[in-house]
Amino acid sequence: MSDNKPLVARIAEKYGVESQKFYDSLKATAFKQRDGSAPTNEQMMALLVVADQYGLNPFTKEIYAFPDKQNGIIPVVGVDGWCRIINEHSQYDGVEFEYSDKMILMPGSKVECPEWIETVMYRKDRARPIKIREFLDEVYREPFQGKGRNGPYTIEGPWQTHTKRQLRHKSFIQCARIAFGFVGIFDQDEAERIRDMGDAEVVPMVTPAINPNNDQPVKQIDYQRLDPILEKLADRASQQSAWGAALQYVNERFKGSEKEYAIQFLNDKESELIALTHVDEESSELELLSTEVEDDEKTSQAMPEFSDEEAGSFH
Repeated sequence: MSDNKPLVARIAEKYGVESQKFYDSLKATAFKQRDGSAPTNEQMMALLVVADQYGLNPFTKEIYAFPDKQNGIIPVVGVDGWCRIINEHSQYDGVEFEYSDKMILMPGSKVECPEWIETVMYRKDRARPIKIREFLDEVYREPFQGKGRNGPYTIEGPWQTHTKRQLRHKSFIQCARIAFGFVGIFDQDEAERIRDMGDAEVVPMVTPAINPNNDQPVKQIDYQRLDPILEKLADRASQQSAWGAALQYVNERFKGSEKEYAIQFLNDKESELIALTHVDEESSELELLSTEVEDDEKTSQAMPEFSDEEAGSFH
C-alpha cells in the first residue's frame, strides 16, 4: 500500500516525480529561504509532514517556509492553502461574512475598514454555526519604520493598502481553526508575529526529582516562576490576536509537563477571552432589547404629563 511508503516517496508519487529529484527541487525552489539558503534536512522533513497532513502543494505556494529568529522554520500556509484545506474538509458546509457598519481608519492605513469582520462557518455535523469576530484594532499592523544611511524610512505592507481583505483573511483563518481544529500551521502575518515574539523571557527547565520507589521520574512544575511568564505571553497574544504565535512559541521553548501546562494555560486564557466577548455582546443585546420593551410600554400607555418637579422624583 502507498500509505506504507516513506514520506518523501509518497508525496513525490502524488506529483509523478522521482523521490530524490522531488526532494532536491523543493529545497531549491518552494522551500528556499529568503536569503537564498536551502532548509536543513530536519526542516525539510518538518515542512513535508505538514504538507502531507493537510494535502498542500508546496510548488503553488500553498505552503512555504518562513525563518524565525532561532534559525528554525515556521510552516506558513497561504490563503489559497487555507481555502483548500477548508473546502476539502468533509464536514465543511459553507461560510458567510458579516461586517461592522462602523468604518475606521488605522494609523498609516490608506483606506477605511470595518471595525470588525465576523466569519460564520457551517459544519454538516453541527446544529449551530461557528462564529468568530476579529477586531481591526487587535490585528492591524502599522507600517514598518526603520533608519538607514539616508535617514528614517517607512515600508508599507498589505495592511496599509488592502486593510479590509487582510482583516477578512484573519477572521476566516481563525474561524477555520476553531471549527475544524487545524493546528501547527500559520499565515504569514502570524509567522512574522512569532518571529517578533522571539525576545520573550525563557523559563529554564526544572530538573525533575527522582522517586526512589518508582523508576518513572516525578514531573515538577515551578508554577511561581512559570505563571507570570505565561501571563505576560497571554497578554501579548490577546493584544496582538496572536494565540497561534504564542502556542508556537511554547512548543519551541518548553518540554514535557511544563509544555503541557503552558499549552493548557494559553488555551484557558483564550477560552476565557472568547467567553467574555460573548457575554459582553449578549449583555449589550439584552440592554437594547430591554430599552425597546420599555419604550414600547411607555408609548402604549396613556400617561399624564408630569411637572418638572414630579418627573424628578422618578430618578
